[in-house]
Amino acid sequence: MGSNKNPILTNDHNPTDKKSNPKLTLLPLIALIFYEVSGGPFGVEDSVRSGGGALLSLLGFLIFPLFWSIPEALVTAELATSFPKNGGYVIWISSAFGPFWGFQEGFWKWFSGVMDNALYPVLFLDYLKHSVPVFDQLYARVPVLIGLTVLLTYLNYRGLHIVGTSAVVLACFSLLPFVVMGIISIPKIRPKRWVSVDFKKVEWRGYFNSMFWNLNYWDKASTLAGEVEDPSRTFPKALYGAVILVVCSYLIPLLAGTGSLDSDYRDWTDGYFAEVGMLIGGSWLKWWIQAASAMSNLGLFEAEMSSDAFQLLGMSEMGMLPSVFAARSKFGTPTISILCSATGVIFLSWMSFQEILELLNFLYAIGMLFEFAAFIKLRLKKPDLHRPYKVPLKTFSATLLCVPPAFLLILVMCLASARTFLVTGVVLFVGCILYPALMHMKIKKWAHFISDDDDDVNSNDCDVEDHESLNMHARDEAGVGLLYESSSSKAKNVSQT
Repeated sequence: MGSNKNPILTNDHNPTDKKSNPKLTLLPLIALIFYEVSGGPFGVEDSVRSGGGALLSLLGFLIFPLFWSIPEALVTAELATSFPKNGGYVIWISSAFGPFWGFQEGFWKWFSGVMDNALYPVLFLDYLKHSVPVFDQLYARVPVLIGLTVLLTYLNYRGLHIVGTSAVVLACFSLLPFVVMGIISIPKIRPKRWVSVDFKKVEWRGYFNSMFWNLNYWDKASTLAGEVEDPSRTFPKALYGAVILVVCSYLIPLLAGTGSLDSDYRDWTDGYFAEVGMLIGGSWLKWWIQAASAMSNLGLFEAEMSSDAFQLLGMSEMGMLPSVFAARSKFGTPTISILCSATGVIFLSWMSFQEILELLNFLYAIGMLFEFAAFIKLRLKKPDLHRPYKVPLKTFSATLLCVPPAFLLILVMCLASARTFLVTGVVLFVGCILYPALMHMKIKKWAHFISDDDDDVNSNDCDVEDHESLNMHARDEAGVGLLYESSSSKAKNVSQT
């Protein structure tokens, strides 16, 4: 029986048997989403300082998830289950606005992801240097930094299920000391401390950037959709579970720390939770929190690299990048894509947190505006698209759902510095010239692209169940041809079995 095959709907260049590579199940996916978004309360301390006290920080982590995290998670759940393939938001944007904008979305998100990931090995050593001062010296720092990056990259190479299992263990280890701290702090809590605020001392740019950075990246896990077991059911459950976990991981430590201590709000800087632990429970709790902080950074690195690598794999399967980026190891992982991301991490690891936070938020904001626009356009343009999970709102109400987070995105962009606007402009320019350059390589056949390999397409690469599922998706998503620039005759050749 013939089938309408398309490069995005097949896995022809990945000879590894799918059944030999375990899929992500619910709990590991929740842990990976948790690390994509949060990783624990490490880094939220600055929201107390920039907010001029405890009140705005607590209100922020109560209110922002309602107007930002939940809408983004709902949109991600609908689109990720509608397009359950590696590549995530690149596929959504391409289907709504065409392959050029899909590529731009992928480039922005990959670039910001690699920059973000470069921070975590550095932060890992920053936490340890308080107890092991030698890590503050360049001669010890550089080799450990490189060695740590290589080790974590190897874990990604060994398989996504290992990364998922590691994320579960790391999440439990990272959050447990804050559960203990919350219990110990109960007798010391004075609720009046939660409403302290000095509005004259509020640093609004730092406050909004802190809130935004600690509550974004809900869409990142969508790039792993092709590696998830039963994504139409698993993804929505995982997103809901992760939202609850992230909000609790912020609020419980903040309520415990600000409510039980009469400390100056200016003391609340990155790493202050270790001091809070010592004041509440003693030095043993401080050491535990420091160790949890270090381990959390490893989990953040693993989750980010997995998403970045599988995003490149998905873009390669769509014909946007050379096929080498889709080559899988015997463990089912995209070897070249992982190495590419790891190389970027090593080269960017010298940058500071302050230097790139605004840039990360700015690029992410641009990408999210495109995703919300794609969500609305696909509702209007393709109302019959197969949506295993659908946000339970009519199109008009779903549009209104996107208004508050879109407003927050624009607000964060407006608060950015002139330097951020300049650097972002350079990144956008590079993306605009990179896509036509790659398409020229594709046309001239200077590099091999999956969508060009018409003769190697065969139905033996997918098992029967996957084959039928993909065909159903192809019928429902008749407009997926927007992702390709192939002629109609070429598409017919590809569809033949």
